[in-house]
Amino acid sequence: METKFSLSQEERDYLQAFKKSGTHSLRQFNRATILIFLDKGLTITEIEDLLDVDRTTVWRIKKRFLDFGLERGLTDDARPGQPAKYTTFHEAELTALACGPAPKGRTRWTIRLLAEELKKKKGFGTITYGSVRKMLKKTNLNLG
Repeated sequence: METKFSLSQEERDYLQAFKKSGTHSLRQFNRATILIFLDKGLTITEIEDLLDVDRTTVWRIKKRFLDFGLERGLTDDARPGQPAKYTTFHEAELTALACGPAPKGRTRWTIRLLAEELKKKKGFGTITYGSVRKMLKKTNLNLG
């Protein structure tokens, strides 16, 4: 048997303001809507049909809210992702190389030249053109 789901007036007000702010992702908006619909007594099947979400999604949002509270019910769990291959030390070394004098016969560094030069250094054996580009983009370094 399913327990009665209810929000406090403060939680209802917060969720209404949350939805009206327009600064949240669609996922967060849907989570707030799910909680409001549950509070109004709609069934999981009705919510599933109205929002075009999976019933497991509705169930998870409800469970997360009941177990951890409102804030956690609206946010994603942290995802580990792939660990960073290159540290700030590597980024600093790339930046120093890019800001230094260009190789003989060249007027400036290119991303491909930087990648080739870095591959010769310890700790950069597997660096690619794309990795160099991303690191330079992150530092807002303009080679041109």
